[in-house]
Amino acid sequence: MTANPIAETVASLMPRAQTELTELVAFQSVADPAVFPRSECEGAADWVAGALRAEGFQDVALLDTPDGSQSVYGLLPGPEGAPTVLLYAHYDVQPPLDEDAWLSPPFELTERNGRWYGRGAADCKGGFIMHLLALRALKANGGVPVSVKVIAEGSEEQGTGGLERYAEAHPGLLTADAVVIGDTGNFRVGLPTVTATLRGMTMLRVQLDTLEGNLHSGQFGGAAPDALAALIRLLDSLRAEDGSTTVDGLAADAAWEGLQYPEDEFRQDAKVLDGVELIGGGTVADRVWARPAVTVIGIDCPPVVGSTPSVQASARAQVSLRVPPGTDAAEATELLTAHLKAHTPWGARLSVEQVGQGQPFRADTSSPAYTSMADAMRVAYPGEEMQSAGMGGSIPLCNTLATLYPEAEILLIGLSEPEAQIHAVNESVSPEELERLSVAEAHFLVNYAHAQKAKRA
Repeated sequence: MTANPIAETVASLMPRAQTELTELVAFQSVADPAVFPRSECEGAADWVAGALRAEGFQDVALLDTPDGSQSVYGLLPGPEGAPTVLLYAHYDVQPPLDEDAWLSPPFELTERNGRWYGRGAADCKGGFIMHLLALRALKANGGVPVSVKVIAEGSEEQGTGGLERYAEAHPGLLTADAVVIGDTGNFRVGLPTVTATLRGMTMLRVQLDTLEGNLHSGQFGGAAPDALAALIRLLDSLRAEDGSTTVDGLAADAAWEGLQYPEDEFRQDAKVLDGVELIGGGTVADRVWARPAVTVIGIDCPPVVGSTPSVQASARAQVSLRVPPGTDAAEATELLTAHLKAHTPWGARLSVEQVGQGQPFRADTSSPAYTSMADAMRVAYPGEEMQSAGMGGSIPLCNTLATLYPEAEILLIGLSEPEAQIHAVNESVSPEELERLSVAEAHFLVNYAHAQKAKRA
């Protein structure tokens, strides 16, 4: 890394960053009390609030949002007349899934093979640490040249919209000239990348009922309608023969223009087994950044161990639909619901419950903030030019902020590059990426302050 005071300061702070990320990862902050106690999220929120207070933030508050979660807010005033930059991260995490499949405990940050492993290490507790590192480096080298607002969300992974609804009800709270969302990632380790688009999402809980109760499969099987079989047939209607998503009336033929995702690299990143085909048509970039994608993320059915020879009376699934930019998430929800009703077999009774929704997002990559970030990335990643890519995941707050503050410039960076395996077992963060992106963010804040000053002159 090119020697400069900011980079040197960040490098010196990395041991402290590891200690702090260890403390933050230790909170089992899954925003679902059915999985972990609410106290785990409350503990993480308190930790974040304490870190902001220690850095001199004012008006630090735990915001009780409509979905029952807490977001943490703080303001660090800058020089008079300086622009305001909002820094975003979230402290809630995905469930650890199969803890036996982790090579080290999911809530104990563990260093292994040059990476730090733990749930939330990259997504997105590491993003909060990145913000702290950037601000500390600036304070040690002349001061922070902008006013900074920080918002750390407490239920982003659940998609329940608590912070979005809170921001809509308090539109003055998060006003800013620029927003840095620290919840995406580089296309590849060492390749500086901003995320230009995000897919939105809708989440539905689907239940089919066919009988008053389970029946003996020998006595009634063959004529009694099996709810689990009906559910399997219904879910299969959401995919074409090649695996493409097929929701009646939902366009699925958009093409991605820009940085492409080579198929061999995608297979390696996704750890696709030898001989197993990828699904869908078009380029990989088309499929993961520009087109809708349905995923069955859970099914309630009897486990193999302990199962009985029964015809199932009821079956339930949770269905996620990722929605590309250009498609309204609410409209996609209506189309998906109508599709499920139209394809329910055998007259089974269908109930559909919406449990989450977020709009897609497209950034304005021609804005002055992107020029400032590109210059900052050249410093943090010598010899590399900043790239723009899409991201198949969703950050519902982005669209809310773009609607509330249409003049704000929104940038998306972060630590969730492919090797991080976010949402999977053995999630990890690259400390080198944490260091370089912290340097980049610090230089961005300097560049942006200068650009805005020149603009006003």
